[in-house]
Amino acid sequence: MSYRIFEYDKWLLPFEKDIDLRMERYEDKLCELVGKGGSLYGFADMHEYFGFHRTNDGWVYREWAPAADRMYLTGDMVGWDMTALPMTRLDGGVFEVYLEGKDALWNNCHVQAIVEKDGRLLRRVPLFIRRVLQDKDSHLWCGVVVDEPEYKWQKKNFKPQKELFVYECHIGMAQESETVGTFNEFRENILPRIKALGYNTIQIMAIMEHPYYASFGYQVSSFFAASSKFGTPYELKMLVDEAHKMGIAVLLDLVHSHAVGNEGDGLNMFDGTATQFFHEGGRGDHPAWGTKLFNYDKKEVIRFLLSNLRFWLEEYHFDGFRFDGVTSMIYHDHGLGVAFTDYSKYFSLNTDTEAITYLQLANKLIREVKPDAITIAEDMSAMPGMCLPIEDGGIGFDYRLAMGEPDMWVRLLKDQRDEDWGMWHIYHELTSRRPKEKYIGYAESHDQALVGDKTIMFRLCDSEMYTRMSKDQDSYIIDRGIALHKMIRLVTLALGGEGYLNFMGNEFGHPEWIDFPREGNGWSHYYCRRQWHLADDKSLKYEYLLEFDRAMIELAKAKKLFSKVPKPLFVDEENKVMTVEVGANIFVFNFNPTASFENYAVKTGKSGEYKVIFSSDDSLFGGWDRVSKDVIYKTEGKGKKSEFPIYLPSRVAICLAKVNR
Repeated sequence: MSYRIFEYDKWLLPFEKDIDLRMERYEDKLCELVGKGGSLYGFADMHEYFGFHRTNDGWVYREWAPAADRMYLTGDMVGWDMTALPMTRLDGGVFEVYLEGKDALWNNCHVQAIVEKDGRLLRRVPLFIRRVLQDKDSHLWCGVVVDEPEYKWQKKNFKPQKELFVYECHIGMAQESETVGTFNEFRENILPRIKALGYNTIQIMAIMEHPYYASFGYQVSSFFAASSKFGTPYELKMLVDEAHKMGIAVLLDLVHSHAVGNEGDGLNMFDGTATQFFHEGGRGDHPAWGTKLFNYDKKEVIRFLLSNLRFWLEEYHFDGFRFDGVTSMIYHDHGLGVAFTDYSKYFSLNTDTEAITYLQLANKLIREVKPDAITIAEDMSAMPGMCLPIEDGGIGFDYRLAMGEPDMWVRLLKDQRDEDWGMWHIYHELTSRRPKEKYIGYAESHDQALVGDKTIMFRLCDSEMYTRMSKDQDSYIIDRGIALHKMIRLVTLALGGEGYLNFMGNEFGHPEWIDFPREGNGWSHYYCRRQWHLADDKSLKYEYLLEFDRAMIELAKAKKLFSKVPKPLFVDEENKVMTVEVGANIFVFNFNPTASFENYAVKTGKSGEYKVIFSSDDSLFGGWDRVSKDVIYKTEGKGKKSEFPIYLPSRVAICLAKVNR
């Protein structure tokens, strides 16, 4: 069968058999799971059967532990007697126990599963538990029964907007104080900031329970538990509901690429074996992360993970997912140290076809549950078809993160003077995309803000930010930093994708790095917070960057920039100027560090009259108002030779629109 992916990308034709195999494996696995023409929705229902559920006269608890010899339930209700509540073994490695009486369990009742294996009693956190806590004295983790009142959703039929402006955020470090922030604090204090900036989507990190706070949420232990570090399940629902009322979609930063290796509080060795969820031997261990790797070919594992997707969509009304670590999933070597320089790297024995099939199934299930849901892939390898519909030969994601863009900016800022930057290099890096696939462009995310690295603003200005950010102080370093910070963000937004992402606080040039509390820093929260007062202080230059970010997003929305394909009109390597057409708009970027041009010829490709509608040089943004918005520029020449002269200051970006009159 011929798929449309070959129409979009002729270079894939030599690998037609590989794409055919991709689709055959998907169809075969789908049929194996649900039969011919079946639905994944009913298959992804483990959370409805397993775990703790109220009955008419009490409670039932079920668990899946195929290799366990026996199982017991213990907790507050039996004074932690490990064998007081033996469970009955059913077919398929299922255990269950009924507890009579409506008060046999209660909200916040602490529980553990006890697995008996080869004569040993193993304490385990129940697999489908909705809440998990760690005992302060023993440091042991236990499940917590959630029996909260049913949440009454106020915004029931929310639909995300088509063009995504994503605000990547972390609940715990969103507060100013040196503590772990809460769902309530984020809802009350941070959501209004995001709304005021114009972002229409939040991508929340570290929601799934993780034992080690400093893992940034990327070593998950309990897949159905919202992290108790930030509050209760009810409070998370309040946050999502409030975001929806503000018109903001909420994406979960999903970790199905691996799981924490811990025994007792995670999936690992739950039933006494590593192979319940993970591959056997070395294939089950991630060599760089020290985590466990799922067996994506095992029916029960697929069901567990798909049920997890359905759970977060239905229980918490999330609007979709950003899938973390996709590159690690889809290659046996996890993409470590690999340069994906030709197509053969994508289609070889190194490709984990089982993981690719799982991702296709995941995207199909997500659309069955919520047709308007959004899925974003974090894939640095640029696997062909990642963001094409499954029926076209793709894997089914809506977007991929343009991971090469922040890498480019880091390399340029670290290794070159900005007077040596190549305009064509920047243009090509920002516009080179897989045909018909959508990208989320970004200049920096949380990855570039972690300790050991630097944000763009901190890299530009470094220690000068500590002493020279007052508006009544002059500093060439700060002026340069502000000018380039604005230009980097605007050129990335205008050219870099069909969506845009910013990490929390970077919109105003948050200083310093992110360093989670850990042994190496004395468990300090000092660098694990956001200093919002810097942006709010009218005497500081951070306000300039904040106002620029707000205006930039407003411009992108008004001009629907993400629906336009950028076209170079003139790339001037000698003078470090780039002129690009995006729809009916012309962007001019003068990266020259010293030269301002009195009568720079702006190529338009079309005759007519033009007017500046946006300038990074506005005094509101820390500029000097050297670009007039009142002047009407009339082109000289005809057709493709049309151009007009304009005063173009150094390190300034402008956007012009055609005047219709």
